[in-house]
Amino acid sequence: MKFRMAENSVFAVLLRSQWWISFVVAAGVVVVTQSLVPVEYRNLASMGAFPFVVIGCIAFARQWREPGEKESETLLAQARAMAWPAFEAALRRGFEREGRQVRPATGGADLLLEGKGGPTLVSARRWKAARHGEEAVQALAKAMRAQDVGRGAYVALGELTPQAAKLAREEGIEVLGGAALVKLLRA
Repeated sequence: MKFRMAENSVFAVLLRSQWWISFVVAAGVVVVTQSLVPVEYRNLASMGAFPFVVIGCIAFARQWREPGEKESETLLAQARAMAWPAFEAALRRGFEREGRQVRPATGGADLLLEGKGGPTLVSARRWKAARHGEEAVQALAKAMRAQDVGRGAYVALGELTPQAAKLAREEGIEVLGGAALVKLLRA
């Protein structure tokens, strides 16, 4: 049985927040317990801050490995400047680092990924566009149906139109842009 944390629980929110916030919450718990709990139970009550310290340590470890804002901007600027063959090679290396096998795809997709949860079709050729419309996402969805692939990924440096974003959600297409793309392209 695999346990999954509720998406909006206090601990899940703290894991997505800056690491130091968990330590501030832990300190707040200690201050409140030290001031409100009878003297003989203060130390025991202060142990209620321990889970927040653990979450803070986990968040710190995760954020330590994440690229900084300046590195992210640099990588995205480099991606904008790349020609398609260089960008495709960078994507291939990123997916292979994740343990996936990368093959060329046909139809409305550019790459076929195998491994890690089954096959995934990736559409990336329009990555430089400032706005991505419904047609491009629809082409990927059509390719997914034609090739009987349940997962898709659309690579975009720019934003998707509201209709394209809605279609991506409905079709189960993951949009790789911003932080997700930086993580993939990072050597």
